[in-house]
Amino acid sequence: MVESGYEELVAAAMAAPVGGWDFGALAGRVRGSDPSWSYQRAARTRLAGAERLLDIDTGGGELLSGLGPLPRHTWATEGWPPNLPVARARLEPLGVTVLPAPDSGILPLPDASVDVVLNRHGRLAAREIRRVLRPGGTLLTQQVGSEDCAGLNDLLGAPPAHPPGSWTLDTARSALADAGLEPVLAQEEYPVLSFHDIGAVVHHLRLVAWQIPDFGPARYDAALRRLDRGIRAEGRLDVRAHRFLIAADRPRIPSAPRGA
Repeated sequence: MVESGYEELVAAAMAAPVGGWDFGALAGRVRGSDPSWSYQRAARTRLAGAERLLDIDTGGGELLSGLGPLPRHTWATEGWPPNLPVARARLEPLGVTVLPAPDSGILPLPDASVDVVLNRHGRLAAREIRRVLRPGGTLLTQQVGSEDCAGLNDLLGAPPAHPPGSWTLDTARSALADAGLEPVLAQEEYPVLSFHDIGAVVHHLRLVAWQIPDFGPARYDAALRRLDRGIRAEGRLDVRAHRFLIAADRPRIPSAPRGA
């Protein structure tokens, strides 16, 4: 891909579909960002024996569909409207009910209705998660921290996606504890993410539109061309991802959220 011209690479990236969270088109062109742990393995461990599952912000259902066999009662929520038909097409044949989720973070399920909540890179509405978990139920979440790919913003001269230090293992763990959940597992890492052509950078920024909300090749033309020259010279562009993993339980003995 790097042998193609700048305009060709950028045009192809701008024409690529961005429905769901399918990064397959970037295979071999973007490498890394995976932490040392396996979210999928941790999720399967927690699904053993579960009867009721909720997957929050499922995207296009890509990850959930690969965790089967799923519990008999499984729900998935998704807040970005373009993802809903993608998720339904993938998950409903597996018996999953896909529900739209409002921006407020309110979960469209009754109190104490699920055994396991999964949340990979979704909104972490701690009190809502505690509300829908049964006593003894568990949450597993992998989050994208506030420092994720901050190097892209710096290199393109864009404002930070989030205030530095605003979303970390410590802030998330505190939010869960304040909501009455007991964190039992916590890990945080900053793996390297490598881009091997400028089209991959553009495609990535379209998929994760919150990284640079005003992104567009025309607006960032000079900076993108500078990155293109650097990638061709060095063979890749490296930035740091930011991931953390938390498992937290709702105690069997009733406990009120702090401040309730």
